[in-house]
Amino acid sequence: MTAEMIEKFVSTRISKGEPVNIHFKDRGTVTGLFIHTSDYEDLRSKNFWRIVNEQHAERWKETKDQNLARIFNGASFTRLSESES
Repeated sequence: MTAEMIEKFVSTRISKGEPVNIHFKDRGTVTGLFIHTSDYEDLRSKNFWRIVNEQHAERWKETKDQNLARIFNGASFTRLSESES
């Protein structure tokens, strides 16, 4: 997916802290939170996204610890969908 397509889908969900299902070409689906950090614009321009897995979401909301997140390449996404969590 392109950075513009991803940005359009996640822009409102980032501020609300809503989880998203991320479907990949070559691996299983990941559910997590796209997060906005100080390097967000730089990463987005390269189609990279910092995502906190749903297992760490509560801890992220309490601590805002960037070490709980992983960086994913948006080019490997096939689609995004709303999480039912």
